[in-house]
Amino acid sequence: MGKISYLMMVHREAIMYVIMGGFTTLVTWASYAGFVHFGVSEEVSNVLSWVCGVVFAFIVNKWIVFNSKTLKPKEVAREVVFFFGSRIFTLVVAVIAFPVLIDIGFDQELFGTPGMVAKIITSVIEIVLNWVLSKYLVFRSKKARTQ
Repeated sequence: MGKISYLMMVHREAIMYVIMGGFTTLVTWASYAGFVHFGVSEEVSNVLSWVCGVVFAFIVNKWIVFNSKTLKPKEVAREVVFFFGSRIFTLVVAVIAFPVLIDIGFDQELFGTPGMVAKIITSVIEIVLNWVLSKYLVFRSKKARTQ
């Protein structure tokens, strides 16, 4: 077995989470650009592109990353509510963490952008929280939830 096959077998979920996260970022950026291009304000475009990214992330996380194949309306509704709820939670964490990080000294400029170090740290926190919440809350099996 080759190294790539072995890595995919052992770390498939994490690898797919990173890859799908990249695609989610592209969807968010592209939808933002599309909304702005069609005359929607930057602020509204930012919110709408976040929603597009979360919807896309839900679909790819459900089907590709965490292999949740249920189509029962009650189960899908539960997944949607918990997924959006967890993403709103991590958004709030990011909104709180960013200025705290700036205040404690992570306001360094990177790539010509002030505060970029705090933004990167905040993003890492969000990514880790999103994965943990998706794996252990949103997409865990019904059997695991009842134990």
